[in-house]
This record gives sequence, structure tokens and C-alpha cells, in this order.
Amino acid sequence: MVEIDGYEVLGLGQYFEDLPVGRKFRTIGRTLTEADLVNFIGVTGMTEVLFSNTEFLKNESDIKQRVVPGAMVYSFAEGLLIHASMQHTGFAFLNMELDVKAPTFAGDTIHVECEVIESRRSASRPNRGIVRTFNRVRKQDGTVVITYNPLRMVKAKGTGA
Repeated sequence: MVEIDGYEVLGLGQYFEDLPVGRKFRTIGRTLTEADLVNFIGVTGMTEVLFSNTEFLKNESDIKQRVVPGAMVYSFAEGLLIHASMQHTGFAFLNMELDVKAPTFAGDTIHVECEVIESRRSASRPNRGIVRTFNRVRKQDGTVVITYNPLRMVKAKGTGA
């Protein structure tokens, strides 16, 4: 527990010691709106017709709904995880593999299911841990739309000595 001026601070992240292999948790849900899609493709430059042209979707594409880029789904999933587990304790994103399993559309609500699959103290920084999770991004009907397995460096409560 962290206190500031006598008040417990809520919303702080998980420490290395809180993330043993086998721990599972999930985030709250977040609906991906049309405004989110427009803003994301505008700021990233992902103005591919699949994301930006409804006439293309209607007349030429196999997908007829407002499809959301996988990069946006991943980015929003990471945002959900930051609020759930990484504030003040996540120090480095080291690597990952990512697999898009199914399309996501404007109006879908996603959440992330997270399982710790690797957890060890950093050899070079004993006040840090190295944690890998397997993350499933699901939409409201239970469909898994993305899986990924980030390796992160996180703050430890102690040095493990």
C-alpha cells in the first residue's frame, strides 16, 4: 500500500511480487467508437480505404462494417492494462508476439484477459522483475480478436535479498 498525506493511493500498478506465474486477471470493458476509429486513423495516418471509405466497404470489400485496425485494438487493450496493472510500476516494454484472430468493428466492446506465464527477478537490476503475460483481447460476444505475449520490466517491492 502506498500512502500520500495519510491517504491510500488507489490505481497504482502491480509489483513484480504481485505477478507470480499462473496469476490471472481481466480488465474492465471499453467500447471502440466511431470517433475513436476516426481519431486513430487520423493521428496514425492509417487512412487505408478499409478504415476510411464507407463506399469501398459497401461496394468492394468482403467486410461491410466499420472495421477497426488491429493496431488500434492492441493500443486500446494496452490502455486498459495500464489502468489495471502498470501505473508507476511498469518500466519497460521489451518485446512481444501478436496475432490478430478476428475482426473488430466500431461499436464492439473489448476487454483483456491476462495470465502471467513468466516471472523472474532481473539479473542486472534486482529491484526489478521481468514478467511475460499471455493476453487475450475479447469482444462482447466472447470472440478472441487478438492474442499477444508482452515481456515487461516491472518495479519490485524489494531486491529479493
